[in-house]
Amino acid sequence: MSETTDMTDMTDMTDNPYSGLFRLDGRRAVLIGAGGIGHELALGLAAHGAQVICADRDADVARAAAAATGGEPLVLDVTDPAAVERAARDAGPVDVLVHTAATNVRKRILDYSLDEFDRVVGLNLRATFSVVQAFGRGMVERGTGSMILFSSIRGSVVEPGQSVYAATKAGTEQLVKTAAVEFGEAGVRVNAIAPGVVETPLTAQIRNDDAWYTAYATKGALGRWARPSELTGAVVYLASEAAAFVTGSTLFVDGGWTAVDGRFTPPA
Repeated sequence: MSETTDMTDMTDMTDNPYSGLFRLDGRRAVLIGAGGIGHELALGLAAHGAQVICADRDADVARAAAAATGGEPLVLDVTDPAAVERAARDAGPVDVLVHTAATNVRKRILDYSLDEFDRVVGLNLRATFSVVQAFGRGMVERGTGSMILFSSIRGSVVEPGQSVYAATKAGTEQLVKTAAVEFGEAGVRVNAIAPGVVETPLTAQIRNDDAWYTAYATKGALGRWARPSELTGAVVYLASEAAAFVTGSTLFVDGGWTAVDGRFTPPA
């Protein structure tokens, strides 16, 4: 006795509700900080269908990212609150906001100047607050949106010379939680991504020191540094419907750095 398959009973994959779970078609995304990691994020957002506005203080960087994604360049200094307000207004309805811009002065506390303190806090925390406020206002009014702010493993674990940077990243994560609570009833999600060490031009000095490179590489569970492209999936996830019930969270993309208890591997 032969068996036959009724093809009408098979699910048409084109109608599968999960097939487009990570798609961003028709969504307008603003990416602030379009160089290095940001450039890869812009490529990833565009590849999933988003229209990307590539914002950076450096006009050449903004134009390069826009050209690579078919998006729009925007010259923006986020330390200027009025400029941030204008950008949020002129961008039109924004569905996704990704903010990566940050700086660091690597010095021990006793060597830090107040000018350096103000510079790091001014970009990493004050400007981040301005961005959340300006773009969050439009999202709340429209009743939809996903905001993704970049934190760091330094928001949770520290090392000498990272005091102010670490404080700003911890502050960013608390800002994310508060914004998630305040914007949540309007349907707006707010999350953070915390990378570990990433191979970018900004980390070139550290990577060129063999001892430093190895120490950082072996700190994580995967035993290596991240490539900028490896942060893209997390951003696409948080921007998409795949993360529709995720808000107020920090997603660690750190190769297991924060899971490892020190660099020493004891004998079994």
